[in-house]
Amino acid sequence: MPLQRDDDIQASPPLRRLRSGQWRSMAPLLQRETGRRALRIGVADDDAVPPLPGMTWTRLWLARDGYHGDLRGHADEPLPFVDEAFDFVWLQHALEPAPQTAALLAEACRVLVPGGMLAITAVHPLGGWAPWFCWRARGQRQSLQWPWRLRRQLQRDGLEIENQRRLGAQRPGARLVGDNRWGGAYLMLARKQRRIAIPLKLRPLPAHAPVNARLSPGTRRHSVS
Repeated sequence: MPLQRDDDIQASPPLRRLRSGQWRSMAPLLQRETGRRALRIGVADDDAVPPLPGMTWTRLWLARDGYHGDLRGHADEPLPFVDEAFDFVWLQHALEPAPQTAALLAEACRVLVPGGMLAITAVHPLGGWAPWFCWRARGQRQSLQWPWRLRRQLQRDGLEIENQRRLGAQRPGARLVGDNRWGGAYLMLARKQRRIAIPLKLRPLPAHAPVNARLSPGTRRHSVS
């Protein structure tokens, strides 16, 4: 059973239904991913993850007193993982209750390997869910995240946006799931760019060889010892 309090908007039936089918929309987009280590930071302990072959999941969920799940930690501290620990990271509505949205997004980028994929799902601020969300979340630490702001931060952190789409029902109470151009949630997929190795400018070293030996092209005569 979920451990959130009853007045937590993320534990409400409409948002549970909105999250329930998200992995079905994500799975076809991730079939070519070859990574083996995945992290899902969500808002409920029983939300499903994509059944990707060979993928081992670390699951955390964000509550008012911090992170729960496979590890425990404070929500206002860095994630308890080393740099580049995961091939795939999914923030499933975790940016909405996060005390520091930009910090959590930066941490997700930090623990992602170069070439790895970051997925974000959240309620869209423009749509049929936004009025209901804002009314229902009164007095709670919840905020809707604009996709364009997330895109800007991800691009600054060295990620390239590969896909963005709307998901789920058009409004609370509707039953439509999956991709929907007017869906209440959005999915953003971004890939962390690999580092480009820049060769250093090397200073020629003396050639330790007899004077009459054949030197490599361009070797200065006075460099021979």
